[in-house]
Amino acid sequence: MTRPLDRFWTVFAREVRGLVRTRVVFVLGAVVAALAFGVARAGGGPSGGYVTTVVDLLVVVELLVPAAAFAIGYRALADATARGEPAVLETYPLSPWTYVAGVYAGRAVALLAVVVVPLLALGAHVATTAGPETTVLATHRGVDSVALYVRFVALTALLGLVTLAVALALSAVANSRRRAILLGLFGLLFVVAGTDVTVLTALGGGLLDESALGTVLALTPSGAYRGLVFEHVLSVAFEGRSGFVPTGLALVTSLCWWASGLSLAALWAGFRYSSH
Repeated sequence: MTRPLDRFWTVFAREVRGLVRTRVVFVLGAVVAALAFGVARAGGGPSGGYVTTVVDLLVVVELLVPAAAFAIGYRALADATARGEPAVLETYPLSPWTYVAGVYAGRAVALLAVVVVPLLALGAHVATTAGPETTVLATHRGVDSVALYVRFVALTALLGLVTLAVALALSAVANSRRRAILLGLFGLLFVVAGTDVTVLTALGGGLLDESALGTVLALTPSGAYRGLVFEHVLSVAFEGRSGFVPTGLALVTSLCWWASGLSLAALWAGFRYSSH
């Protein structure tokens, strides 16, 4: 390992092999596929088209994807600490940033396989079951197309990657598997509901003006995701309605959460190295 890229690749490949060996990717993929197909078919979404399928899936995916991200990432760095890896890695020419980037990339590939593959399979199912009369939405005179569904899948993948970065940061802080579980549960509740509950509480208490609700929700991971889905996928079903969240702000917010999570993980990993 003489080059940073080689070191990164070594860590990345190790993470992928470890996840495949434990079969966690296959189990999570099967769960996501079963729930996605089950919820969509129960709601009749596939027969109605891509937009109706997204409507059926949105709430479930908003809960399921962060849960999958934390399941894959909550012990990523905590296990390394429990095994004493910081003391061992200190003897190699491997920086904390390279190590964290390799761990994250390996887990991100696994997460994308768990999330994206089942959703794409469901999209193929919609393409073969939706009737031709469903391509035009009567409520808006808009066209239901595969491009809208691809946007949904891309935004869902973004939510997963952002949540995984947060999970990795909490895993870096934990110094034991028990603490990793507790911090993982806290982080999952924070991403899924905590930020939204805080915003809505502030709104109900008069601390937040209703006109600023979309902007404030765009500052949270789940709020940014939900708003982007409404703005760029489901808005075709709402005649004359847009501006659910500021698109630029929501994207920048997601990027900031992602970068902050990885930065905290790398900084804390560096602290672990220096303390051994």
